[in-house]
Formats: sequence, structure tokens, C-alpha cells
Amino acid sequence: MRKITARRYTDKKRPNLKFTVNFREAGKRRRKFFEAEAQAKSFAAFKNAELKRNGVEGAEFPTSLRVMAQNAVELLKPFGKTVTDAVQYYVAHLKASERSCTVKQLLAELLDAKESKGVSRRHLDDLRQRAGRFAASFGERIVATIRGREIEEWLDSLNVRPQTHNHYRNAVRLAFNFAVRRGYATENPAAKTEKANVLRAAPGILTVTQAARLLEIATPDILPHIAIGLFAGLRRAELERLDWSEVDFESGLIEVKAAKSKTAQRRFATLQPNLREWLLPVRKYRGSVTSEDFNKHFIQARVAAGITQWPDNALRHSFASYHLAHFKNAASTALELGHHDSRITFAHYRELVKPKEAERYWNIKPEASAKVVPLVAR
Repeated sequence: MRKITARRYTDKKRPNLKFTVNFREAGKRRRKFFEAEAQAKSFAAFKNAELKRNGVEGAEFPTSLRVMAQNAVELLKPFGKTVTDAVQYYVAHLKASERSCTVKQLLAELLDAKESKGVSRRHLDDLRQRAGRFAASFGERIVATIRGREIEEWLDSLNVRPQTHNHYRNAVRLAFNFAVRRGYATENPAAKTEKANVLRAAPGILTVTQAARLLEIATPDILPHIAIGLFAGLRRAELERLDWSEVDFESGLIEVKAAKSKTAQRRFATLQPNLREWLLPVRKYRGSVTSEDFNKHFIQARVAAGITQWPDNALRHSFASYHLAHFKNAASTALELGHHDSRITFAHYRELVKPKEAERYWNIKPEASAKVVPLVAR
């Protein structure tokens, strides 16, 4: 360790300064001037004592930075992290902020990416609506600057039911996962938000009498939609996209094409014997199974059938419940419904109806006098 000394100094422009001390501070060379030798030697002694106390590294490291570093160490200690960890994390955040984008831009990129991968129109519309509502509030904000607490407060401000709350949360999580993959953020703040607690009630279904009455009252233009929903379990969106050409009476199968399925996977639903009887009198060679004015006529038929309270997704839930009770095969019911896991089917629809009621349900048939329409290609 080189000793710091006072030296004589001569400067014609400043003749009063006769001594100098050379030393290092904060990694840089410094020089201090003095008029008297005693002052210079006193300062040199002080710097030597400081150098001895803190070492070379301490002499080159400013006191303010040492204090700052020590405070940082104490703050990070409970988390088991070092100052280096903190710096690396923050530098990554700053870099992400520099190359980040606005929420509005993120949503546009996300929708383009999803569409290019062939996701269903329904999924796109749902994502556009839910993530779009988030963008309406945070549109011009830089993605990397948004925090989980802000998202949680926004979700709470929606004032929606728990299940809807979780649907919005999922849409925002999906958007931020996309942002992380694109390098617009270092983490997903939506993942830190809390899910709403959803108390799942038993699916609402129609009684055998209600189902039979509804079919009897239904006019020919809405009958196919109702019958296929009750006895094949297609989702409403799948029914609205179903074409008569996909109802194969010869093979006894109804094809749900991947492009028309919620899961984007092709499947076949069974054309049960009683469903076949309901459809034969009204079948067509091609064309939409669901009429354009379906909603208006369906409400009229429902009221006429005496069904004042319509359970959510009642046609599909009725099918699942009566199918599981009658055929006693959760895997088969799940296959018909397009579920990936029969355990979900079993948990939702088990013991909702008694076997005798299920037997009655699958024997709901039209009057024998119903006229069968011959199928003519056009």
C-alpha cells in the first residue's frame, strides 16, 4: 500500500501554494494544494489513516456509495437476494421498458397472432371484448410499467360476478404472457392477482315434462335446434354454425367440424334414435339448422311451454345429465360433449337425475303420425 506524502509545489501563477498531496478517491487521481507544510502533512496523515482503515478499495469507493450499498444489502436480506441480483433484475426491467409497447399495441399484436394460428372466431371475439375492455383503461400505458395491484384494482372495479371476474383475469393473463414472450415485459403482473372464489351450483336442467312440452310446441323452424341441443348436447354456438349437410342420417352421426367447435377439435355426436325421429320430418339437404329469427320464436315457444325460468345452457346441461344417468359411462358422455377429461363430466353431472327419469327422457318421441320429409338433393 503506497504511502501518501506531502510534497513541495511551485507555481508562478499561484506563488502562495507551496505544498501538494496526491491521492486517489472514488477510483480517480486527486491533488490538493496547501500554503503551509503543516497543513499538507496533516491532510496526508488523515488520508493515510483512511487508507489503512478502509484499504485501497475503500479509499477508491465513495462514502455515499458505501452507505447506499449497505442499506441495499439490509433491504434485500429478508428476501435472500444480493445487490447484484437487484441490479440485474432492474436492468432487465429497464431494457424491457425501452423495447416495450403500449397496451393498445400489445392487444393488436396478440389478436393478429391468434388469428394467424387459426383460433376460433368465438375465442377471438371473446378475447377482443375482454382484453379490449382492459385496453380501454390502460391503452396508452407502457406494458412493462403496469403492476399487479393496478390490475387487481381494475378487476374489482368491474363489479361483475366471480366467474366473469375470472374470465377477465384470464384474458389479461393471456395478454401479459404474450408480452413476456415478445420481450415487452420481464414478468406477468396479472399472474399475481387473486382469483375470485366461485361457488359452483348444480347445472340447471329441464324436467322430462318441460323438455317434452317444449318439443311439442316448437315450430318446424326452431325444432331442429332444440332437439339436437337436448339429445346431442351441442353447444349453442356449435348449433348456430351447424349445417344440415353435417347431420348424417345414414351413419347416425352429427359432425362438429373443428372450425365450428369451441375446442377447435373435430368430433362426432351420436344421432340417438329419438333424435332421429324428431329430425326426419323437418330435415333438409343443406342450409343452417338454426333459423335467422330463432331467438324470437324460441322465447315464444318457451313461454307457451310454461318454462318461466330458463336455466343457463339448459339444453346441453340436460343432455349431459340424462345421458350420464342413462348410459352410466362418464367417458362416453364426455366424448359426446367434447370434454377433454371425463372427470369433469362426472363431477358436474353425476346424480342430477334418477335413472327412471333418464329412461323417460330418452323415450321422448314425436307422435307416430308425424310425416317424414323425403330428402331431395338440390
